Amino acid sequence: MDLMLIFSLTCVAIFFIILLGLVMLLVTSEAYPNLGRFDSEKVFTDPKKDEKEEFPSIHDPPSVDLSVIVPAYNEQDRLPMMMDEALEYLEKRQTESPSFTYEIIIVDDGSSDKTSETGLKYSKKCGTDKVRVLTLEKNRGKGGAIRLGMFVARGKLLLFADADGASKFSDYRKLEVEMKKINKKPDNLAIVCGSRAHLEEDSIAQRSFFRTILMKGFHFVVWFLCVRGIKDTQCGFKLLTREAAILLFSNLHVERWAFDVDMLYLAQYFSVPIAEVAIVWKEIEGSKMIPVWSWLQMGRDLILIRLRYLIGAWKIRSDVKSL
Repeated sequence: MDLMLIFSLTCVAIFFIILLGLVMLLVTSEAYPNLGRFDSEKVFTDPKKDEKEEFPSIHDPPSVDLSVIVPAYNEQDRLPMMMDEALEYLEKRQTESPSFTYEIIIVDDGSSDKTSETGLKYSKKCGTDKVRVLTLEKNRGKGGAIRLGMFVARGKLLLFADADGASKFSDYRKLEVEMKKINKKPDNLAIVCGSRAHLEEDSIAQRSFFRTILMKGFHFVVWFLCVRGIKDTQCGFKLLTREAAILLFSNLHVERWAFDVDMLYLAQYFSVPIAEVAIVWKEIEGSKMIPVWSWLQMGRDLILIRLRYLIGAWKIRSDVKSL
């Protein structure tokens, strides 16, 4: 058989395989994210009264200045350190500025340990006006947990922060200052991302060559396929306006590790102003991520994010007020 014919047949076969893959992706993808909740996820427990109370909706008018969303999966051991640091800062801020109000929403993402019980101790100590626990029926992933926490928040500004306490909580002030600089439009849409990019050179010195290559490769794929202009998309310390949270989390399709990239992709799609601020960050033992495997999974997810939006398998809503 002629080599040119073999080459042509191979190209045709590859084309149809790719075409079949895209059709399968289109058919099996949900066009819009599932925003449904179990009834048990619509209420929180007041441990002082031993009663259930209904969560508000993010579509209600804001009633506090800041909501802090803390996604937590099997975090009974690390959560107290983060909560103590956050509450120390927030209480001090309230003492200095009595008009400042806040809430912390701990979202137990289907934990098998005593994460909810640990959170409820803080609800009992501080009151449910300041600390509430949202216990999910099943594990949804970090992005899914943050979404549901956002949807029951009362804040004008909404910050999500990791339960491990890796980010210095008082650096919230830096994000808040930057938010005032970029949030100038009447639509009140803006995001400020905490960033560890300034720590990258030091971290490279401590990583193996293979892990460094994977990290650089992941950053390139993020830049090439999804999000440009943001050096650190994955830092778990981000501040959003209430309007930005409604718009982006109502459209968020990815619920696990790559959700930050999906959120920032959507933000750039809607031309939401985004800023990046260097924060203090430290490695905390007990991470749920397995570096090499997690990066490979996220790399796969980034390709699928881009493809699904590109072929129209995933849709984006501009009007989310009625959702």
